[in-house]
Amino acid sequence: MPYTKKHKMNIRHKIVQSASQAFRANGIKAVSVPQIMSGAGLTHGGFYAHFDSKEQLVAEACKSAMESTVTRLGSVAEQASVEEKLGAVIESYLSAAHRDSAEQGCIMPALAGEIARSSDDIREVFTEEVSRFLSFVSGLAGQGEDKSIALTATMVGSILLARSVNDPELSNKILSACQADLKQRTASPVS
Repeated sequence: MPYTKKHKMNIRHKIVQSASQAFRANGIKAVSVPQIMSGAGLTHGGFYAHFDSKEQLVAEACKSAMESTVTRLGSVAEQASVEEKLGAVIESYLSAAHRDSAEQGCIMPALAGEIARSSDDIREVFTEEVSRFLSFVSGLAGQGEDKSIALTATMVGSILLARSVNDPELSNKILSACQADLKQRTASPVS
């Protein structure tokens, strides 16, 4: 008896989630299809019943990861007062928890360097997802596109740098200094 369409979709979702976490934690090239399938609780033989290639999976994992990040940060914003929404998102993004949980965090600092050397198809999907994040930030910031780009680039770069150093004190200083600077730059002027 063949599997139902719903069952097949659930399996595909498990594979994408496994890949999304593994790629963010270890990078795309360092993760094999058998590792991804094992992380999903499946054997690697079934991979090609769901995907044409690892590249196709990378693209879907990028979409899934960004969707997760925007959803999580959207929840953070919803819990804050109107004037504190952007500040709450900045605090959450530039937190030790985000720095220390790459496998659950934003895909931009985790994979941007590797994506830059990937295929045009993967870069196109990544570009769409970066645009999605920029729209999210722009909506919170109530500012123009340029300011949202600068804000996002600073947040992504801050996490990337904080993850890269091996001095915990310096890593914490990077997060706190960038968080304070961004919150000051984006604060509404007092009337």
